[in-house]
Amino acid sequence: MSKNQGGNKHQGGSKTHLGHRARKRFGQNFLNDDYVIEQIVDAINPQPGENLIEIGPGLAALTEPTADRSGHLKVIEIDRDLVERLQHHPFLGPKLEVIQADALSIDFSQFAEKNPARVFGNLPYNISTPLIFHLLKFADHLQDMHFMLQKEVVDRLAAEPGSKSYGRISVGVQQACKVTPVVAVPPSAFTPPPKVESSVVRLEPYRDSPHPVKDKAQLHSLCLTAFNQRRKTIRNNLKQLVPAEQLEALGINPGARPETLSVDDYCRISDWLTEQAEQNDSQ
Repeated sequence: MSKNQGGNKHQGGSKTHLGHRARKRFGQNFLNDDYVIEQIVDAINPQPGENLIEIGPGLAALTEPTADRSGHLKVIEIDRDLVERLQHHPFLGPKLEVIQADALSIDFSQFAEKNPARVFGNLPYNISTPLIFHLLKFADHLQDMHFMLQKEVVDRLAAEPGSKSYGRISVGVQQACKVTPVVAVPPSAFTPPPKVESSVVRLEPYRDSPHPVKDKAQLHSLCLTAFNQRRKTIRNNLKQLVPAEQLEALGINPGARPETLSVDDYCRISDWLTEQAEQNDSQ
């Protein structure tokens, strides 16, 4: 979005913005506050020649200033109307490679043949968690990710063990990435304004994780089970998977609540489950 189109903080009552109607099924809320946009682009710090990919460019609020700084980027957009707008945009068109697709179905490794990808976007709230877990599958091909999310989701991504926000997404993401909240975004920065606070988070995939794990899919599956009933003990939640004496052997108190275990604790349990599966397969 160009500077002269942004900054309309107070037109939030309308569901139509720049001639485009926000679509509920795509979770669209359009960013239109110049100051916030500049803060976010500064946090991303796009440079010429970088392998930049934006998910859900919408009305190009972040796309235009990013393209101005980088010269070129790929954008992934599911909404056909917005794809057409971007392809025929008088200034942006030549700087963009527009991919009409659902980001959840894309193999992101295909974009990182020459250098790692830098992924960013204002993610619809309804797909943010599954999309982040999808991208983690390609962490080896990503330099970093910057996402605007519901503040509550960013709090969960960055949460420490023992806090109410700490859960499966905290463990899964912190195992793979350094997590840094970078910009707070008020509802007034969007059209239509959402009913929640937003925040931008930086995720930097580790080359060598401080929390190594043998099988990330196993870890994610374990966390789904462990956090399914937060009020129960880890012994109860994992009783179908891990005997209590095995938890003790791994240095974990079976009477602890799931949110009190560290990322390393979950990685140790996950690795034990992986070893059990390998032993069973070899018999």
